Amino acid sequence: MKLIALLAVSNILLLNAATIPSKRGDDDRYLNSLKPPPGGINDLNPAYRTKSEFDWQSINLALNQEYIELDMFLNYAMRWSVQDWIDAGYTANDRLLVYHFGRQEIGHAQALNRILGDNASEPCEYQYPFKTIPEFVDFSQKLTRWGESGVYGFLERLNSRDSAQILLQSITTEARQQYTFRQMEGLFPSPEWFETGITQSMAWTLLHKYLKSCPGDSPKVKWNVFPALELPDAPNPLNDREPPAIAPPYRALSKPGRKVNLKWEAPGKVTGPDGKYITKTAAGKPKYAAWFSQFSLVYTDLSDLDNGSYTASTEHPGGDTKLPGVTFEGDPAVNGTVFIAIVDDNPYLTPANLSLIDHHIVAGPQLYIAG
Repeated sequence: MKLIALLAVSNILLLNAATIPSKRGDDDRYLNSLKPPPGGINDLNPAYRTKSEFDWQSINLALNQEYIELDMFLNYAMRWSVQDWIDAGYTANDRLLVYHFGRQEIGHAQALNRILGDNASEPCEYQYPFKTIPEFVDFSQKLTRWGESGVYGFLERLNSRDSAQILLQSITTEARQQYTFRQMEGLFPSPEWFETGITQSMAWTLLHKYLKSCPGDSPKVKWNVFPALELPDAPNPLNDREPPAIAPPYRALSKPGRKVNLKWEAPGKVTGPDGKYITKTAAGKPKYAAWFSQFSLVYTDLSDLDNGSYTASTEHPGGDTKLPGVTFEGDPAVNGTVFIAIVDDNPYLTPANLSLIDHHIVAGPQLYIAG
Protein backbone atom coordinates (compact mmCIF):
# COMPACT_ATOMS: atom_id res chain seq x y z
CA MET A 1 0.00 0.00 0.00
CA LYS A 2 1.26 3.40 -0.93
CA LEU A 3 1.18 5.63 2.12
CA ILE A 4 1.40 9.38 1.98
CA ALA A 5 1.94 11.02 5.34
CA LEU A 6 1.65 14.75 5.24
CA LEU A 7 2.39 15.63 8.79
CA ALA A 8 5.26 14.52 10.95
CA VAL A 9 4.66 16.78 13.90
CA SER A 10 8.19 16.62 15.15
CA ASN A 11 9.17 18.43 11.95
CA ILE A 12 6.62 21.13 12.59
CA LEU A 13 7.73 21.66 16.14
CA LEU A 14 11.44 21.58 15.41
CA LEU A 15 11.93 22.85 11.87
CA ASN A 16 9.22 25.49 11.82
CA ALA A 17 9.93 26.84 15.29
CA ALA A 18 10.58 30.56 15.31
CA THR A 19 11.02 31.61 18.90
CA ILE A 20 12.73 34.55 20.51
CA PRO A 21 15.18 33.27 23.12
CA SER A 22 14.90 34.81 26.55
CA LYS A 23 17.77 36.97 27.72
CA ARG A 24 20.18 35.41 30.16
CA GLY A 25 21.55 37.09 33.21
CA ASP A 26 18.76 39.50 34.02
CA ASP A 27 15.71 37.22 33.94
CA ASP A 28 15.19 37.78 37.68
CA ARG A 29 14.23 41.40 37.03
CA TYR A 30 10.60 40.22 36.89
CA LEU A 31 10.74 38.30 40.13
CA ASN A 32 10.70 41.38 42.36
CA SER A 33 8.36 43.44 40.22
CA LEU A 34 4.69 43.44 39.26
CA LYS A 35 5.67 44.14 35.67
CA PRO A 36 5.24 41.03 33.48
CA PRO A 37 7.56 40.13 30.63
CA PRO A 38 6.80 42.03 27.41
CA GLY A 39 4.47 40.45 24.87
CA GLY A 40 1.17 38.65 25.01
CA ILE A 41 -2.34 40.10 25.02
CA ASN A 42 -3.83 41.79 28.05
CA ASP A 43 -7.26 43.29 27.40
CA LEU A 44 -8.21 45.63 30.23
CA ASN A 45 -11.84 45.73 29.05
CA PRO A 46 -12.76 42.25 27.83
CA ALA A 47 -15.93 41.92 25.78
CA TYR A 48 -17.41 38.44 25.78
CA ARG A 49 -19.24 38.68 22.49
CA THR A 50 -18.58 37.71 18.90
CA LYS A 51 -16.64 40.08 16.65
CA SER A 52 -17.30 38.53 13.25
CA GLU A 53 -19.72 36.32 11.37
CA PHE A 54 -17.10 33.57 11.59
CA ASP A 55 -17.16 33.90 15.39
CA TRP A 56 -20.93 33.83 15.56
CA GLN A 57 -21.42 30.83 13.28
CA SER A 58 -18.64 28.86 14.97
CA ILE A 59 -19.92 29.44 18.49
CA ASN A 60 -23.51 28.82 17.41
CA LEU A 61 -22.40 25.43 16.10
CA ALA A 62 -20.75 24.75 19.47
CA LEU A 63 -24.00 25.77 21.20
CA ASN A 64 -25.95 23.19 19.18
CA GLN A 65 -23.41 20.60 20.31
CA GLU A 66 -23.90 21.61 23.94
CA TYR A 67 -27.69 21.38 23.58
CA ILE A 68 -27.70 17.77 22.40
CA GLU A 69 -25.27 16.75 25.14
CA LEU A 70 -27.45 18.50 27.71
CA ASP A 71 -30.54 16.66 26.44
CA MET A 72 -28.82 13.27 26.38
CA PHE A 73 -27.00 13.37 29.67
CA LEU A 74 -29.79 14.89 31.75
CA ASN A 75 -32.68 12.90 30.32
CA TYR A 76 -31.22 9.51 29.54
CA ALA A 77 -29.15 9.10 32.69
CA MET A 78 -32.38 9.11 34.69
CA ARG A 79 -34.57 7.39 32.08
CA TRP A 80 -33.06 4.06 33.06
CA SER A 81 -33.37 2.96 36.69
CA VAL A 82 -30.47 2.32 39.02
CA GLN A 83 -31.11 -1.40 38.59
CA ASP A 84 -30.97 -1.01 34.79
CA TRP A 85 -27.51 0.55 35.10
CA ILE A 86 -26.37 -2.19 37.50
CA ASP A 87 -27.64 -4.90 35.14
CA ALA A 88 -25.64 -3.26 32.33
CA GLY A 89 -22.44 -3.50 34.37
CA TYR A 90 -22.40 -0.02 35.92
CA THR A 91 -23.15 1.48 39.32
CA ALA A 92 -25.58 4.00 40.73
CA ASN A 93 -22.71 6.47 40.94
CA ASP A 94 -21.99 6.04 37.22
CA ARG A 95 -25.60 7.03 36.55
CA LEU A 96 -25.25 10.10 38.75
CA LEU A 97 -21.99 11.05 37.08
CA VAL A 98 -23.64 11.14 33.66
CA TYR A 99 -26.44 13.24 35.13
CA HIS A 100 -23.79 15.59 36.51
CA PHE A 101 -22.35 15.88 33.01
CA GLY A 102 -25.78 17.10 31.93
CA ARG A 103 -25.75 19.78 34.59
CA GLN A 104 -22.33 20.88 33.34
CA GLU A 105 -23.90 21.29 29.91
CA ILE A 106 -26.48 23.68 31.36
CA GLY A 107 -23.63 26.01 32.31
CA HIS A 108 -21.92 25.59 28.94
CA ALA A 109 -25.11 26.39 27.05
CA GLN A 110 -25.79 29.44 29.20
CA ALA A 111 -22.27 30.77 28.67
CA LEU A 112 -22.43 30.43 24.88
CA ASN A 113 -25.94 31.91 24.81
CA ARG A 114 -24.64 35.03 26.53
CA ILE A 115 -21.81 35.37 24.01
CA LEU A 116 -24.19 35.01 21.04
CA GLY A 117 -26.96 37.24 22.34
CA ASP A 118 -30.70 37.18 21.69
CA ASN A 119 -30.49 35.47 18.30
CA ALA A 120 -28.73 32.34 19.56
CA SER A 121 -30.05 28.94 18.51
CA GLU A 122 -32.66 27.22 20.65
CA PRO A 123 -32.72 23.56 21.66
CA CYS A 124 -34.11 21.13 19.09
CA GLU A 125 -35.90 17.80 19.10
CA TYR A 126 -33.33 15.02 18.84
CA GLN A 127 -33.17 11.47 17.53
CA TYR A 128 -30.64 9.00 18.85
CA PRO A 129 -29.08 5.77 17.52
CA PHE A 130 -29.15 3.85 20.80
CA LYS A 131 -31.61 1.72 22.75
CA THR A 132 -29.50 0.20 25.52
CA ILE A 133 -27.21 1.67 28.18
CA PRO A 134 -24.01 0.28 26.57
CA GLU A 135 -25.10 1.80 23.24
CA PHE A 136 -25.77 5.09 25.03
CA VAL A 137 -22.26 5.08 26.52
CA ASP A 138 -20.75 4.22 23.13
CA PHE A 139 -22.57 7.06 21.39
CA SER A 140 -21.67 9.47 24.21
CA GLN A 141 -18.01 8.60 23.73
CA LYS A 142 -18.33 9.44 20.02
CA LEU A 143 -20.48 12.54 20.51
CA THR A 144 -18.06 14.13 22.94
CA ARG A 145 -15.13 13.15 20.70
CA TRP A 146 -16.35 15.18 17.71
CA GLY A 147 -17.73 17.89 19.97
CA GLU A 148 -14.32 18.39 21.53
CA SER A 149 -12.42 18.13 18.24
CA GLY A 150 -14.88 20.42 16.49
CA VAL A 151 -14.01 23.26 18.86
CA TYR A 152 -10.26 22.66 18.75
CA GLY A 153 -10.44 23.10 14.99
CA PHE A 154 -11.60 26.72 15.14
CA LEU A 155 -10.80 27.98 18.63
CA GLU A 156 -7.53 29.73 17.76
CA ARG A 157 -9.08 31.32 14.66
CA LEU A 158 -11.78 33.28 16.50
CA ASN A 159 -11.56 37.06 16.25
CA SER A 160 -12.92 37.38 19.77
CA ARG A 161 -10.12 36.20 22.00
CA ASP A 162 -12.25 36.91 25.06
CA SER A 163 -14.99 34.57 23.84
CA ALA A 164 -12.38 31.98 22.90
CA GLN A 165 -11.24 31.90 26.53
CA ILE A 166 -14.75 31.10 27.74
CA LEU A 167 -15.13 28.39 25.10
CA LEU A 168 -11.74 26.94 26.01
CA GLN A 169 -12.74 26.60 29.65
CA SER A 170 -15.93 24.77 28.67
CA ILE A 171 -14.43 22.43 26.09
CA THR A 172 -11.76 21.25 28.51
CA THR A 173 -14.62 20.04 30.69
CA GLU A 174 -16.02 18.14 27.71
CA ALA A 175 -12.60 16.57 27.23
CA ARG A 176 -12.92 15.12 30.72
CA GLN A 177 -16.36 13.76 29.81
CA GLN A 178 -14.97 12.04 26.72
CA TYR A 179 -12.16 10.54 28.80
CA THR A 180 -14.72 9.19 31.28
CA PHE A 181 -17.00 7.69 28.64
CA ARG A 182 -14.03 5.77 27.24
CA GLN A 183 -13.38 4.38 30.71
CA MET A 184 -17.06 3.45 31.01
CA GLU A 185 -16.83 1.63 27.68
CA GLY A 186 -13.86 -0.42 28.86
CA LEU A 187 -11.45 1.44 26.56
CA PHE A 188 -8.07 2.74 27.65
CA PRO A 189 -8.99 6.36 28.44
CA SER A 190 -6.29 8.27 26.58
CA PRO A 191 -4.00 6.26 24.31
CA GLU A 192 -3.20 9.30 22.17
CA TRP A 193 -0.63 11.96 23.14
CA PHE A 194 -2.51 14.87 21.55
CA GLU A 195 -6.14 15.60 20.75
CA THR A 196 -7.09 16.34 17.17
CA GLY A 197 -9.04 19.22 15.68
CA ILE A 198 -11.56 19.04 12.83
CA THR A 199 -13.32 21.75 10.83
CA GLN A 200 -16.76 23.17 11.56
CA SER A 201 -18.26 21.51 8.47
CA MET A 202 -16.81 18.18 9.51
CA ALA A 203 -18.33 18.54 12.98
CA TRP A 204 -21.70 19.64 11.58
CA THR A 205 -21.70 16.72 9.13
CA LEU A 206 -21.41 14.35 12.10
CA LEU A 207 -23.91 16.19 14.30
CA HIS A 208 -26.72 17.34 12.02
CA LYS A 209 -28.48 14.01 11.47
CA TYR A 210 -29.31 13.70 15.16
CA LEU A 211 -31.30 16.94 15.11
CA LYS A 212 -34.82 15.92 14.06
CA SER A 213 -36.62 19.25 14.21
CA CYS A 214 -35.75 22.76 15.41
CA PRO A 215 -37.87 25.81 16.30
CA GLY A 216 -38.84 27.78 13.22
CA ASP A 217 -37.30 31.01 14.46
CA SER A 218 -34.01 29.36 15.46
CA PRO A 219 -31.15 30.48 13.18
CA LYS A 220 -29.88 27.93 10.67
CA VAL A 221 -26.41 26.51 11.21
CA LYS A 222 -24.43 27.83 8.25
CA TRP A 223 -21.81 25.15 7.77
CA ASN A 224 -21.71 22.60 4.97
CA VAL A 225 -22.98 19.05 5.28
CA PHE A 226 -20.77 16.65 3.34
CA PRO A 227 -22.13 13.41 1.90
CA ALA A 228 -22.26 10.67 4.51
CA LEU A 229 -19.47 8.10 4.81
CA GLU A 230 -20.02 4.67 6.31
CA LEU A 231 -17.45 2.10 7.46
CA PRO A 232 -19.39 -1.18 7.24
CA ASP A 233 -16.89 -3.33 9.12
CA ALA A 234 -15.18 -0.77 11.33
CA PRO A 235 -14.00 -1.85 14.79
CA ASN A 236 -16.81 -1.79 17.33
CA PRO A 237 -16.02 -2.01 21.06
CA LEU A 238 -19.57 -3.20 21.71
CA ASN A 239 -18.86 -6.45 19.88
CA ASP A 240 -16.35 -7.48 22.53
CA ARG A 241 -17.30 -5.48 25.59
CA GLU A 242 -14.90 -5.02 28.45
CA PRO A 243 -16.09 -3.98 31.92
CA PRO A 244 -15.76 -0.31 32.87
CA ALA A 245 -12.54 0.54 34.67
CA ILE A 246 -10.40 3.52 35.63
CA ALA A 247 -7.49 2.21 33.55
CA PRO A 248 -8.45 -0.85 31.51
CA PRO A 249 -5.61 -2.47 29.57
CA TYR A 250 -5.05 -0.95 26.16
CA ARG A 251 -6.50 -3.12 23.43
CA ALA A 252 -5.90 -2.38 19.78
CA LEU A 253 -9.17 -2.74 17.88
CA SER A 254 -7.34 -1.99 14.63
CA LYS A 255 -3.72 -2.26 13.53
CA PRO A 256 -1.61 -1.02 10.60
CA GLY A 257 -2.49 -2.91 7.45
CA ARG A 258 -6.06 -3.70 8.47
CA LYS A 259 -8.42 -3.43 5.49
CA VAL A 260 -11.08 -0.76 5.92
CA ASN A 261 -14.11 -0.86 3.62
CA LEU A 262 -15.69 2.46 2.69
CA LYS A 263 -19.12 3.36 1.35
CA TRP A 264 -20.42 6.88 0.81
CA GLU A 265 -23.38 8.76 -0.59
CA ALA A 266 -23.64 10.96 -3.64
CA PRO A 267 -24.08 14.69 -2.95
CA GLY A 268 -27.49 16.33 -3.20
CA LYS A 269 -29.35 14.42 -0.47
CA VAL A 270 -31.94 16.31 1.57
CA THR A 271 -30.99 15.88 5.21
CA GLY A 272 -30.77 17.49 8.63
CA PRO A 273 -33.36 19.03 10.95
CA ASP A 274 -36.69 19.55 9.17
CA GLY A 275 -35.06 18.58 5.86
CA LYS A 276 -33.55 22.05 5.44
CA TYR A 277 -30.07 20.96 4.40
CA ILE A 278 -28.61 19.40 1.25
CA THR A 279 -25.34 17.51 1.23
CA LYS A 280 -22.72 19.07 -1.02
CA THR A 281 -19.06 18.90 -1.90
CA ALA A 282 -16.65 21.06 -3.89
CA ALA A 283 -14.22 18.17 -4.37
CA GLY A 284 -13.40 16.23 -7.50
CA LYS A 285 -13.07 12.47 -7.93
CA PRO A 286 -12.15 10.43 -4.83
CA LYS A 287 -8.48 9.47 -4.62
CA TYR A 288 -7.48 9.04 -0.98
CA ALA A 289 -8.72 8.28 2.50
CA ALA A 290 -7.70 11.04 4.92
CA TRP A 291 -7.03 10.07 8.54
CA PHE A 292 -7.36 12.88 11.10
CA SER A 293 -5.66 11.99 14.37
CA GLN A 294 -3.69 13.94 16.96
CA PHE A 295 -1.50 16.44 15.05
CA SER A 296 -1.43 14.21 12.00
CA LEU A 297 -3.20 14.22 8.66
CA VAL A 298 -2.27 11.01 6.89
CA TYR A 299 -3.51 9.91 3.45
CA THR A 300 -3.84 6.34 2.23
CA ASP A 301 -4.65 5.18 -1.31
CA LEU A 302 -8.09 3.94 -2.22
CA SER A 303 -8.31 0.39 -3.56
CA ASP A 304 -11.24 -1.39 -5.23
CA LEU A 305 -12.62 2.04 -6.13
CA ASP A 306 -16.06 1.97 -7.80
CA ASN A 307 -17.39 5.46 -8.50
CA GLY A 308 -20.68 4.00 -9.66
CA SER A 309 -21.50 2.31 -6.36
CA TYR A 310 -19.54 4.83 -4.24
CA THR A 311 -17.41 2.17 -2.61
CA ALA A 312 -13.70 1.57 -2.04
CA SER A 313 -11.30 0.19 0.52
CA THR A 314 -8.11 1.38 2.15
CA GLU A 315 -5.75 0.27 4.89
CA HIS A 316 -5.04 1.42 8.42
CA PRO A 317 -1.82 3.47 7.97
CA GLY A 318 1.47 2.63 9.59
CA GLY A 319 3.54 -0.50 9.21
CA ASP A 320 7.28 -0.61 8.69
CA THR A 321 7.68 3.09 7.89
CA LYS A 322 9.29 5.41 10.40
CA LEU A 323 7.46 8.72 10.16
CA PRO A 324 4.38 7.98 7.99
CA GLY A 325 1.59 7.05 10.35
CA VAL A 326 3.58 8.10 13.42
CA THR A 327 3.25 11.38 15.31
CA PHE A 328 6.25 10.95 17.59
CA GLU A 329 8.42 7.90 18.00
CA GLY A 330 6.41 5.35 19.91
CA ASP A 331 3.10 7.16 19.37
CA PRO A 332 1.06 5.79 16.44
CA ALA A 333 -0.80 8.55 14.62
CA VAL A 334 -3.96 6.46 14.33
CA ASN A 335 -4.82 5.85 17.96
CA GLY A 336 -7.95 6.20 20.05
CA THR A 337 -11.09 7.53 18.34
CA VAL A 338 -10.08 9.19 15.05
CA PHE A 339 -11.74 10.53 11.89
CA ILE A 340 -11.72 9.29 8.28
CA ALA A 341 -12.87 11.18 5.18
CA ILE A 342 -12.73 10.54 1.42
CA VAL A 343 -10.77 13.27 -0.38
CA ASP A 344 -9.74 14.17 -3.94
CA ASP A 345 -6.19 15.32 -3.22
CA ASN A 346 -3.44 15.09 -0.61
CA PRO A 347 -2.49 18.68 0.27
CA TYR A 348 0.12 19.28 2.94
CA LEU A 349 -1.85 20.72 5.85
CA THR A 350 -1.09 21.25 9.52
CA PRO A 351 -3.35 21.96 12.51
CA ALA A 352 -3.29 25.73 11.95
CA ASN A 353 -4.58 25.56 8.35
CA LEU A 354 -6.58 22.33 8.45
CA SER A 355 -9.74 24.16 7.34
CA LEU A 356 -8.38 24.07 3.79
CA ILE A 357 -9.22 20.36 3.69
CA ASP A 358 -12.92 21.22 3.35
CA HIS A 359 -12.43 21.96 -0.35
CA HIS A 360 -11.15 18.42 -0.87
CA ILE A 361 -13.67 16.34 1.10
CA VAL A 362 -15.74 14.07 -1.12
CA ALA A 363 -17.56 12.41 1.78
CA GLY A 364 -17.31 12.09 5.53
CA PRO A 365 -15.95 12.27 8.06
CA GLN A 366 -16.80 9.15 9.99
CA LEU A 367 -15.43 8.04 13.35
CA TYR A 368 -13.03 5.11 13.57
CA ILE A 369 -12.25 3.58 16.96
CA ALA A 370 -8.75 2.21 16.58
CA GLY A 371 -8.43 1.32 20.26
